[in-house]
Amino acid sequence: MAQLWGGRFTKETDQLVYDFNASILFDRRLYRQDIEGSMAHVKMLAKQGILTEEECNSIQQGLQGILRDVENGTLEITSKYEDIHSFVEANLIERIGDTGKKLHTGRSRNDQVALDMRLYIRDEVKRTDGLLLGLLKVLQRIMEENVDTFMPGFTHLQKAQPVTLAHHVGAYFEMFKRDRSRLHDIYHRMNYCPLGAGALAGTTYPLDREYTAELLGFAGPTMNSMDSVSDRDYVIEYLSALATIMMHLSRFSEEIIIWNSNEYRFVELDDAYSTGSSIMPQKKNPDIAELVRGKTGRVYGALMGLLTTMKGLPLAYNKDMQEDKEGVFDAIDTVTSCITLFTGMADTMKFNKAVMESSAKNGFTNATDVADYLVNHGVPFRDAHSISGRLVLRCIAQDKALDDLTLEEFREESAVFEPDIYEAISMKTCVEKRLTLGAPGQTVMREIIKRNRDYLDEAER
Repeated sequence: MAQLWGGRFTKETDQLVYDFNASILFDRRLYRQDIEGSMAHVKMLAKQGILTEEECNSIQQGLQGILRDVENGTLEITSKYEDIHSFVEANLIERIGDTGKKLHTGRSRNDQVALDMRLYIRDEVKRTDGLLLGLLKVLQRIMEENVDTFMPGFTHLQKAQPVTLAHHVGAYFEMFKRDRSRLHDIYHRMNYCPLGAGALAGTTYPLDREYTAELLGFAGPTMNSMDSVSDRDYVIEYLSALATIMMHLSRFSEEIIIWNSNEYRFVELDDAYSTGSSIMPQKKNPDIAELVRGKTGRVYGALMGLLTTMKGLPLAYNKDMQEDKEGVFDAIDTVTSCITLFTGMADTMKFNKAVMESSAKNGFTNATDVADYLVNHGVPFRDAHSISGRLVLRCIAQDKALDDLTLEEFREESAVFEPDIYEAISMKTCVEKRLTLGAPGQTVMREIIKRNRDYLDEAER
């Protein structure tokens, strides 16, 4: 078919060149944004007297018909067209005649695709935000139900000090809260309309860019026409946010994989989010968590790919920018599925609370509290640290927890110990006496849970 730009050319484009240049196979997912942008554009043209009301109504009806037919499946977007813009315009002309040729008045494909991408990314930012909100609700439920579920906290993957499951999951709650905050920042920065920038230097037509921006829900128009058509910062920022989300999901997935192992047995994954082995009948594999962890690199790759594409481009538009789409679309699809599946997996996990508490005891996570007990009875901290370490060595030799030592065994290391040592180093006491804001103690943990609930309520208003 004839190209929208074919007037300058006297020879057909080589088919391989055409295929290499075409973007319809991936930018067709922008059909709704392209049509919405076109409808706002012609409405503005009519307001400015560039089109008649009759022409505007005819084009609007034609565009609405194309949108309806694409969505009900009676009109297929095929590789017959170079890109989504030519698909829409060609079908419009076929339906309403020469009036359709006026659709492109006062704009270029450069500002058109810049608009389409902003509209699309803006929608996806909101969708990602909604998915994170759903995940946060699941994490909040887990926290509310596990304020007294004791478990080991780790550093260097070594058992360190006792915490609660609510406290541990609360760390991820904070991560995903920050992810939502990043998305909100991106939305605010990107919410300006590039339509009317033309190819790079605006247009001689008396466009009302503020009106077009208002029709499309933008805060206003962009302020430099060259930047308008060549800016992909918002795509890079969104990819960066997606990469950070995946990093957080991957960290959590790694812990679930460890917790699901026979050695830990902290969690039992629901059958719907596990798979078996083709040869080993006993296996129940955490495949969803592993795939989330694996797909993180895929999203990182999309970010690095676009950064590399953009790093050497002079102003203004360059065809290289067509490469902003496939990686972004794939990253969006990947993150969407990962958040959705991870949320379902987390929501159906069962926690083996007795195993988690036993692991905390057997890992000597209360050794610091033994030292604190001694300090509170007048023993210098360095001596208390040494005594506590020797008690740990004694437990290792006897294959027992600190709680299992007799009072006589405690006193063999220091005469300061009294019967109240057992209460002082119980998991409950070790956790409960940590009452600084952000610590795992029940009082402050319930305060954090209340703040989280207020945060979620506010997010839904």
